[in-house]
Amino acid sequence: MFFTRLARSSRVAQWSPVRFASTSTTTTPNKITASFLAKSAVLCSVAGVSIAAIVPDDIIDPLLPAGADAFDLIENGQHPPHQDWDHRAWNKTFDHQSIRRGYQVYREVCAACHSMSLISWRNLVGVSHTEAEVKEMAAEYEYEDGPNDQGEMFKRPGKLSDRFPVAYPNEEAARAANGGAYPPDLSCIVKARHGEEDYIFALLLGYTEPPPGISIRDGLHFNRYFPGGAISMARAVYDEVVDYEDGTPNNASQLAKDVTTFLTWASYPEHDERKKMGMKSIAIMGILFGLSIWYKRFKWSPIKTRQIVYKAPKVRDV
Repeated sequence: MFFTRLARSSRVAQWSPVRFASTSTTTTPNKITASFLAKSAVLCSVAGVSIAAIVPDDIIDPLLPAGADAFDLIENGQHPPHQDWDHRAWNKTFDHQSIRRGYQVYREVCAACHSMSLISWRNLVGVSHTEAEVKEMAAEYEYEDGPNDQGEMFKRPGKLSDRFPVAYPNEEAARAANGGAYPPDLSCIVKARHGEEDYIFALLLGYTEPPPGISIRDGLHFNRYFPGGAISMARAVYDEVVDYEDGTPNNASQLAKDVTTFLTWASYPEHDERKKMGMKSIAIMGILFGLSIWYKRFKWSPIKTRQIVYKAPKVRDV
C-alpha cells in the first residue's frame, strides 16, 4: 500500500511540471497573437480603403470579374477607347483650368438643352472661378422667389446658393422642344454611364455617316458609341464653336476634352479631397504599422527568448 501511493505521487510529480510549463507557454502567446492579428486586420482594412480612394478605376476594373455586355455591336454601342486622363493617376488632381474652360463650353453650347439641376453656383468657387466671378455670373440670371409682404412671387438676381438655371420648366416642355426626346440632366451623367468620361468624350466626337445597310429615320443622327446607333442629339461640338478666354486652341477635340473634364468634376466633386485624404491615411497607417511591429517584438521578445528547464523532483528512497 505504501509503495503504491509512492508510485502515484512520483508520476504526478513527474507530469505536473510538464503541464504547467506547457500551459504557461501557450496561453499568453495565444492572447498576444489574437490581439496582434486583430490590430493587423484593422490596419489592413484602413489601408485598403485608403488605397482604393486614390487608385484609379481603370487599374481596379481589370481585376474584377468581366461583365457579359457586348460592346462591339451597334445595338449596344461600340466600346469607347480609353483616353489618358491626367486626373486618373493616383497622385494627380483635376485640371482646374480645363474645368473652367469646360464650364464655358457647357454654358455656351450644352446649357441650351441640358440642365445641371444638382450643381449650385457656389460649387464653382475655388474650383474654376473666384467668388466675385461666380457672383457676377449668377446675377446674370433671374430666379423666382417669394412670397413678399403682399404674398406675391417676385424675380431677383441669382446668388451663390442658387442652382444652375434649368433649360426647360418640366419634362413635357423639354420633349416638345426636342421632337419627343428628353435631354438628360448632366449633373451626374459621367457617373451614370458605363465608360464614364471615355464614353462622354467618344460620344461627342463619334458622329459619322451610317454604314451601308443601316438607315436612320429623320430627326436622328448616327453615333457608333450610342446604344442603337441612332441618337436624337445632333453634333454640337465643332472646331472654333467656342472662343476660349485664355487663348487655348479651340478645336473640337479640345472642346470635348474640357467639357468632359467639367462634367467629370460635377459627378465627382470630392475627387481631389478624396485623394488627399487617402494619401494622408496611407502615411498615418504606415507609421502605425511600424509601431505595431515594434510593439509585437517588444511583447514577444521575453517569451521567445526564455528557457524552460524541467528538474525532476528528488524522491527519497525508503
